[in-house]
Amino acid sequence: MSRIENFRETMRHRKPSDLVLDLGGNPLSGLEGKSHENLMNLFGFTNRPKERYLFGKIGRIDERILQCMDIDTRSVGEILHPEHSQFRFLTEDTYIDEWGIKRKFTGTYWDVVDPPLKGASADDLDSYFFPDAESIDRSLIGAMAAEAKKLWESGEYVVCAEHPVYGIFELGCWLCGFDDFLMRLFLDEGFVRKLFDKILEYQKKVIDLYYGALGGYIHYTSSGDDFAMQSDLFMPPQTFQKLVKPYLKERIDYTKRYTDAYFLHHSCGNVYKIIGDLIEIGVEILNPIQPVSEEMSPSWLKQNYGKQIVFHGGIDTQELLNFGSAAQIDESVHQTVEILDRDGGYIFAAAHNIQDDVPPENIVTMFHAARKYGRKQ
Repeated sequence: MSRIENFRETMRHRKPSDLVLDLGGNPLSGLEGKSHENLMNLFGFTNRPKERYLFGKIGRIDERILQCMDIDTRSVGEILHPEHSQFRFLTEDTYIDEWGIKRKFTGTYWDVVDPPLKGASADDLDSYFFPDAESIDRSLIGAMAAEAKKLWESGEYVVCAEHPVYGIFELGCWLCGFDDFLMRLFLDEGFVRKLFDKILEYQKKVIDLYYGALGGYIHYTSSGDDFAMQSDLFMPPQTFQKLVKPYLKERIDYTKRYTDAYFLHHSCGNVYKIIGDLIEIGVEILNPIQPVSEEMSPSWLKQNYGKQIVFHGGIDTQELLNFGSAAQIDESVHQTVEILDRDGGYIFAAAHNIQDDVPPENIVTMFHAARKYGRKQ
């Protein structure tokens, strides 16, 4: 089977001839900061890729690395930054993003240091400077669409469009501060709904531009919005169902107007209690599957949801890849593939972006093991 045929079999919950391997197919399955540089050095490659400012300094993964690792996916697109917004650099390590959120580089990530809507009222939202989607550079979108079309027509790789906008819940947390916004979910529903309405309005305008241009040339796309900690959700399931779920559903439905691509959603943490909700609103691939959470263990997820959704990720980036031996990594990959790829429905990847402290040799070991154990017997 070709890479694309393997992907389609995976999405049909049938075991492909070869497990689909992803590295950097979306911005949350890539290489963070120095992990990319270290891997480049290991292979003896030069000419580093340009950095993109997301949560950390994440470059699009060098094509030579993807070839060496025999990766099946290729990504196109990125978070779009309108020209008419608050985006500006204050210093080399501090900037204001398009939403007016101040971010400071703290060594690995661009952390939120000054939530602009902390303590704001619902009336304050009327005068707040939200980004203007109409000012997004059309030539940039055209270039993304051309890249997607070229990859699509080559028929060689599974094409993933990175999500062009942030998630609605995490934007609320960044704009107001986590403590402020989590309390508002219970104490100020009017503010939350008004903010979400404004964010969704922006999301839809971006979707019009982005997927209207490249939606016909992609196999899957993504959204990212962290609904959970490692131990549990940030909110009760009922609050998610009432305030967040309808907006995510509208985003997915609106995206599907422009594309037949499958939809992946990324949420860190233990989202077990809302997996059924995510399936109900159209999420077809769940990322990242953090195995250190008991309820997100591969065996538990496969047993309960293995026929209803495709799993993406599953290899621990907190301890295993950072500190494990080659033998431990090989065995963990073997066990994970054996469980999650049983009867298909699994895309292999790390459980999040691979961090600075992961030895590059461990990354190579992980993907070589996945290719070895993911071949149909």
